[in-house]
Amino acid sequence: MAVITAMDLTHEPMRTYKIIFWITTGLFSAFMLLSAYSYLTAEEMKGAFTSLGFSEDFFRIELAIAKLLGALVLILPFIPKSLKLFAYAGFTINIVSALIAHIAMGYNSYSLLVFSIVALTLSYYTFNKLQKPI
Repeated sequence: MAVITAMDLTHEPMRTYKIIFWITTGLFSAFMLLSAYSYLTAEEMKGAFTSLGFSEDFFRIELAIAKLLGALVLILPFIPKSLKLFAYAGFTINIVSALIAHIAMGYNSYSLLVFSIVALTLSYYTFNKLQKPI
């Protein structure tokens, strides 16, 4: 018969947080990398940015680079916490801006935005839970 110690009980939530963190961060980062790729390669995305009022390609390319770098910052474990916090803030601003743009243009497809909000929120929450207290 196995004996459960107090040490086992304190490590179990941390294990759960790690699993949730890596799943949500991995899925969110993969989605951001895929969207960055499509911003740079898909003609439909160029048209979508044009319909939002961005006639030049600067913003689309800048956003693709920011998403690429932000996804790498979140997924690479050796990146300092301060940079990860900037990436979370940047992605939050990006998602809120995308939501406003979709509403303003009358788009009715919000499933990917909802996925992004949920995944980013869970990733950030578990990231904070996994940080060592000072």
